[in-house]
Amino acid sequence: MNVLVVDDEEVLQDVLTTLVRREGHRPLAARTGEDALAVLEREDVDLVLLDLMLPGISGMEVLQKIRETDPDQVVVMITAYSSIEGAIEAMRLGAFHYIPKPFKNEEVLHTLRKGLEQRRLTSENRVLRAQLRERFGFHQLIGRSKPMQQVFELIELAAPSKSNMLILGESGTGKELVAKAIHHHSRRATGPFITVNSGSMPPDLLESNLFGHVKGAFTGAIASKKGLFELADNGSIFFDEIGNVPIDTQSKLLRVIQEKEFMRLGGVETLKADVRIIAATNADLEHEVRGGRFREDLFYRLNVITIALPPLRDRTEDIPLLTHHFLKRYAQENEKPLREIAPGAMQRLMDYHWPGNVRELENVVERAVVLSTGAVLGEELLPQQVRRPSERLTSAELPTNGVSYRDAVRSYERRLILRALEASGGVQKHAAELLKVKPTTLHEMMKRLNISLETAS
Repeated sequence: MNVLVVDDEEVLQDVLTTLVRREGHRPLAARTGEDALAVLEREDVDLVLLDLMLPGISGMEVLQKIRETDPDQVVVMITAYSSIEGAIEAMRLGAFHYIPKPFKNEEVLHTLRKGLEQRRLTSENRVLRAQLRERFGFHQLIGRSKPMQQVFELIELAAPSKSNMLILGESGTGKELVAKAIHHHSRRATGPFITVNSGSMPPDLLESNLFGHVKGAFTGAIASKKGLFELADNGSIFFDEIGNVPIDTQSKLLRVIQEKEFMRLGGVETLKADVRIIAATNADLEHEVRGGRFREDLFYRLNVITIALPPLRDRTEDIPLLTHHFLKRYAQENEKPLREIAPGAMQRLMDYHWPGNVRELENVVERAVVLSTGAVLGEELLPQQVRRPSERLTSAELPTNGVSYRDAVRSYERRLILRALEASGGVQKHAAELLKVKPTTLHEMMKRLNISLETAS
């Protein structure tokens, strides 16, 4: 590693550069503050041994300029005993440590090792943060279409803010990927990112998971437990399908957002948590507010910045890009020789309506890769519903006086769900699998369309 020794005394500089070289590092030398700043401009320096008293600009001024240009730079001050107060002030300004003159060689070596270890850890953390940004960055959100470019721009603008965010979109459009991209492009990127599946657990269990509980709070609470808000402090919590949170829990969630404080179940102590809320839903929350199923004040607290994800059918130009991305990934994972997709197969993918959106396309490509034996993905590897030509509305079916689009879509959606329930014998989990949606999503759709199991039977 590169160590810059800044001292105007020739003997001390020789001693320090010898110690640096003995440790296996490369010493760089400067006699004045101006020379030191010139070296820092042209060299990648890992640690600076800086004398406090220098001719020209002082060591303190050099330290301040270093902190302005590279806040992570490790600077060790060297000072006479009479200038200890100055060294302490230097540490307040960001110096790593100080060594008083006269010094012992072992003391210098010990400080040098600790300082370089600090530099190594800082560099590793920077690399890890870059890798996280790469892993959860925009490349996971694939799309060149105008709607997706607008999504990317909004993420880039809003991610660094402290505001809560609401992500809207159908099931399978990639809401969790957007949430991760927001978190990993924010100032909280080094903090935790925790996902809450809002509708997958009973209210009591959900509250226990969110806020924690104290020992004896309920039957089975044999020990105190931290909640997700405590664990997510200085990070982000992603509420998947926020519309499914029970109304009583919504009021407690509102308190955390407003006051940044909460209590564990059964507890009396008020706890603090600095957490950013990123919520997602495929439901019409304004409709839920009007129906009294979602708190209006919570809705406005969450709906500070909204990102609406387009369904795949509204960005068909992205289908080839997505298909090749998934083809490459699953061919590598399954060690398959697949390199391309046949034009006919691609046309089928372009013509399909994709009710399950990007997640359904990914599943279709993964299935085709697993079943393939050659280098080209052909039509025969696609599932029947994709190969079958899409049913299209003809002009004869469209009344001359028009038709309510919302009513027509609602009617089709209702018929489709009833067919799936009938085919699955009324088992909602199996019906959800047939429709390629989550069971919680199907439950929400049935509630919105007033479908009960009695209706289905």
